[in-house]
Amino acid sequence: MSVALITGASRGFGFALAHALAERGWHLLIDARGSEALERAAREVGSDQVTAIAGDVADPEHRRRLREAVLELGSLDLLVNNASTLGAAPLPGLERYPIDELERVYRINAIAPLALIQELLPFLTEASGTIVNITSDAAVEAYEGWGGYGSAKAALDQLSAVLGAEQQSICVYAFDPGDMRTAMQQAAFPGEDISDRPEPEVMVPALLRLLDEAPPSGRYRATDLLVPGSAVGAGAL
Repeated sequence: MSVALITGASRGFGFALAHALAERGWHLLIDARGSEALERAAREVGSDQVTAIAGDVADPEHRRRLREAVLELGSLDLLVNNASTLGAAPLPGLERYPIDELERVYRINAIAPLALIQELLPFLTEASGTIVNITSDAAVEAYEGWGGYGSAKAALDQLSAVLGAEQQSICVYAFDPGDMRTAMQQAAFPGEDISDRPEPEVMVPALLRLLDEAPPSGRYRATDLLVPGSAVGAGAL
């Protein structure tokens, strides 16, 4: 049985992906900071092959608990670093971005994913597995107010690229699902109508295609992968 660990899986894209993988028969480890929301998500996924472990991925002790859970299962085929934080909101310009908050954004969005990869890399290597780091177009485009979140995701992009070059026995993807109708997107645009954004479930098939076709490590966008008949190129932007 294939085993996946998805962080930040209580809602949004992480939850939608967990639901899709459960339907494919995967055994899932899921985490999120809120225990009630995570337990509700585990029930809604509706599979008896779901293990929910609440905690903050930026906490070293929580990462060790995740590693212990993987050890109990005996294998890990897929790690999806989906948990992240928007940071200060309303979105401030960099000239007044609180530095302590910026440090927190980097800890959660860039450092924690790498730390979890370091914990779990032996399992992934043994399984010739896959790492997916969820990124954003804010990592490559200069959007006013997005300097904290975007620069942290840019760091995650580069970490992903270097890991892909260093780890030849696994696939390492930075995956950009695009704008979605999520709580984070709403927090970025308080009071605005975001109903024009697609639901996370709409973007999940793009990541499933990436997993199925297993192209070379690189950065991939959901919008490209959702085009019928399109080729999945190496390291597509």
